Amino acid sequence: MSNVTNSDAVFDPAQMKSLSAVPTRRVSGRWITLFALSWLGVWIAQLTPVQLLLPLQVERFLDASDWVQNVLGFGYISGIAGAFALIAYPLTGALSDRTTSRFGRRRPWIAFGTAGFAAALIILGLQTSLLGIGICWVVASTFFCVLTAALTATISDQVPVTQRGYVSGWISAPQAIGIIAGLVLVTALALSTFAGYALMAGLVVLLGLPFLLLVPDAVLPRGLMAPLTFRSLIDGMWISPRRFPDFGWTLLSRVLVNLGNAFGTSLLLYFLMYGLHMDDAENSLIILTLVYMVFVIVASLWLGRLSDRLGRRRSFVFIASVLQAVAALILAFVPTFGAATVAAALLGLGYGCFLSVDQALATEVLPDQLSRGKDLGIMNIALTVPQAFAPMLGALVVSATGGFTWLFLVSGITALAGAIAVGQVKGVK
Repeated sequence: MSNVTNSDAVFDPAQMKSLSAVPTRRVSGRWITLFALSWLGVWIAQLTPVQLLLPLQVERFLDASDWVQNVLGFGYISGIAGAFALIAYPLTGALSDRTTSRFGRRRPWIAFGTAGFAAALIILGLQTSLLGIGICWVVASTFFCVLTAALTATISDQVPVTQRGYVSGWISAPQAIGIIAGLVLVTALALSTFAGYALMAGLVVLLGLPFLLLVPDAVLPRGLMAPLTFRSLIDGMWISPRRFPDFGWTLLSRVLVNLGNAFGTSLLLYFLMYGLHMDDAENSLIILTLVYMVFVIVASLWLGRLSDRLGRRRSFVFIASVLQAVAALILAFVPTFGAATVAAALLGLGYGCFLSVDQALATEVLPDQLSRGKDLGIMNIALTVPQAFAPMLGALVVSATGGFTWLFLVSGITALAGAIAVGQVKGVK
């Protein structure tokens, strides 16, 4: 698939300077379109299982009389998958930084991640035991990390700073569309579990191929990067918050805000079923997701571009974090479907803004442009791992308290803490 530079290579300072330079040439509308399509496939394939297919599959095979046990079963599987993401993200980033394939640094890993993700989803749909479901979801989630680590690094590789807010919006807008598209497809077509997973696998491949095949990826000459060793990988995982405080505060803010968001959304189906006792929980979930989607799209694209024009990131991320906290507190104190609809709108507005602007902020606080794939891989841990651990942690909160009020209180407090953390970033406006 790829070659990695060897220890006998000769380092060229001029080439290293060129490689580490921040892009200045704006990417085209065609580039952005293909990038957005690729992310649409990624989010459909990832979020439809998380929101619908996987919880129902776990519930069917667990066959527990207590609904809390169903929540815990789903949470444990998701949490184990999150543990593997801790390794997959930075490892993929570090390897892609050094990949000297004639196809480029990132493209081989995008292809590898796509193929593995799709295959794992198809096999997941064939499982007839809880153990098989868990193993296959861990594998699928790991390949998801490989794919998205490489795909995210293309922003730092090819997109200038003045365009990153808008381009990053085309990560979050497809996320909102992907959620609703996947839910509607599975429910409207009344697909079986296997057919649902197979459709998701097909879409991640179909929508990802244009970007993979048509967008060039600069080839890394041999000898510019030191070989990756176990010691260098471990050392690279630690980025001193004393030396690089803006990176540290941005990372902490990302962890907290994404954890707060995941607390408020990952158990939403269970909240509708067992908190509000709704008979049509699946259709109600689609309605809430549709409201959420509209506001995510508007916020991510409009506010992402606005942050580019104003040259400001930190204040946008702060306000976005506060909006998510308000949405969670509404769910905690007014547990009705009407209030949940309002909360979905506020959550979409806040999270859409957060995803686009915070991604741009993350690319501006990287310690070393030569290792941006690895460093963005660490940043991606803060995006995905909280989403993976939240169902398990949230399930424990629900189990301990016997309801969802404290879950949403924790969600709101965590998001507010994230707002405070991003306020400590000094090097970016």
